[in-house]
Amino acid sequence: MSSDRPPAPRLPTLEDVAQVAGVSRATVSRVINNIRNVDPALHKTVWDAVTATGYVPNRAARSLVTGRTGAIALVVSEAESRTADDPFMGRFFSDPFFGRVVGGVLSVLRPVGVHLALTLAGDEEACQKVVADVRQGQVDGVVVISLHPHDPLPGLLAEAAVPAVLYGRPASPMPISYVDVATYNGARLAADHLAARGCQHVATISGSMDMPAGADRLNGFREAMAKHGFAYVPSYDGGFTSDGAERAMEQLLREYPEVDGVFVASDVMAQGAMMVLRDHGKAVPGDVAVIGFDDSSAATTGRPPLTTVRQPVEDMAAEMARLLLARIDQRGHRTTSVIFEPELVVRQSA
Repeated sequence: MSSDRPPAPRLPTLEDVAQVAGVSRATVSRVINNIRNVDPALHKTVWDAVTATGYVPNRAARSLVTGRTGAIALVVSEAESRTADDPFMGRFFSDPFFGRVVGGVLSVLRPVGVHLALTLAGDEEACQKVVADVRQGQVDGVVVISLHPHDPLPGLLAEAAVPAVLYGRPASPMPISYVDVATYNGARLAADHLAARGCQHVATISGSMDMPAGADRLNGFREAMAKHGFAYVPSYDGGFTSDGAERAMEQLLREYPEVDGVFVASDVMAQGAMMVLRDHGKAVPGDVAVIGFDDSSAATTGRPPLTTVRQPVEDMAAEMARLLLARIDQRGHRTTSVIFEPELVVRQSA
């Protein structure tokens, strides 16, 4: 008895990919298996051919050949456990900062065929699982954004000596690679700009003092202002939140009403500070000049648009990916730090 069913279509093979790419089967195999002794220009050609042919690499076989999964995790380590319907999840996926990080990481991973997995770690158990995933070969390594100063994840990764790179300097010294911005230099740019405007009564709204970014931005700003002749700069802790900055700005105006220039340690806080200034009838920058830090979307959507210190998030994230791939290739490679220079973006607030 014969069947009228048409034969199943033939699945694309490595040979098909090689023919479309115009390279040897061995070259296709090396690219797909993420063996990096191939001319980088060939990676895009081969992966374009993979897309064109519809070839699906056998990840299980690939892992047996290379000892790698061909995937890394981008871990956002946050202070609390979250459920799928938690409002934080929506904010996380809609926050342009995280989108910029993802874009920077993918700009390096896509051309070499490495997949990116996104995950949140909200407690020590979740952090332990991240380490276990690397040790057990679920992913080859992790890039980490740590959102709280007492986060155990960087220390766990350093202790386990697994491939990992951190966004920003860790809160305490430890053997883990990281990418950061020269925060002191950024604070100096803000100080120089306020001094050049002729501000005579300068204050700052700082971030959390138990986080390196908070302490560095405050200390760098005060040191730079001292060189301009300001022996003392009042500081009010905004905790890196808009609500915290609003409270800090209210206190600042009560205790230092003559203020005419404020450096705020993040753009999100700067928006909160400017809302309070408007509520008190203070014109920005006519009465009070305001400078933020980050050059996030909040800098361009606020009224007025914010003068701010830019950190090159996409470039920093791409460097994180490059450092991680190098660490995966060379397990004995020493930990590395890469520091990017900031720049002042002048808009209407100062």
